[in-house]
Amino acid sequence: MPTTDSSFSETQTAFVTGGASGIGLATVEILARSGFHVIAIDRNAESVRQMVEHFTAERLSVEGAVADVCDRPAINRIVATQRRVDVMICAAGIYAPRYFDEITDEDFRRTLEVNLLGVFVAAQEASRRMSAGGRIVTVSSRGALGGKGFADYVASKAGVIGLTRAMAMELRPRQIVVNSIAPGFTDTPMTRTMPADQYAAAVALEPGGAPASPYDIAHVIAFFASPTSRFITGQTLFVDGGKSLGGLGI
Repeated sequence: MPTTDSSFSETQTAFVTGGASGIGLATVEILARSGFHVIAIDRNAESVRQMVEHFTAERLSVEGAVADVCDRPAINRIVATQRRVDVMICAAGIYAPRYFDEITDEDFRRTLEVNLLGVFVAAQEASRRMSAGGRIVTVSSRGALGGKGFADYVASKAGVIGLTRAMAMELRPRQIVVNSIAPGFTDTPMTRTMPADQYAAAVALEPGGAPASPYDIAHVIAFFASPTSRFITGQTLFVDGGKSLGGLGI
């Protein structure tokens, strides 16, 4: 992990959007325990306060910052507070199940803003301050492959995968790597907003009969955040227990 890599003698700094809950929160913890100084960005001020209080009590190097990922001036100010920017994890996202005929323009626009524009803003602000060896990790979704009942979410996450590849190509000459993690169905506060019957049906389709935990996903994100992943870029890794292989239903 980062603290044992002899090519990095200083503590590295990682930013995590959506860092106060779900996959983002698990990622903050794993990175901090691995020796990173972590700045968790989230729009929920109370969740940020509780998170910082908890990790401070455990003597982990974690700061909190309250901002909407679509607010470029706010993200700019947060990133500028740190002397170095080594890693940006773009984990913030929203999801509201609704069928195609029920999605409004405003629904679609807001999902794209948070899930795609928010990734672009955070990644761009970080990349402008990164030196060679910087890492950007986006969080897409297995849903990018398609599905029923969340077309706006599917579109946004497919966009994240395309954006990841484009960023990787452009940042490659600066030796900044960009990769994406595409989680399968994961037990998070966001997925728990689904009606109970829909949640149970989604779980039943999982190869292991259970959803991933946020830590299952966060450990893989931490690999891409580590200097040891420096020779991988432009890739999307599906972390879904094999469901994307097919043969298990929709």
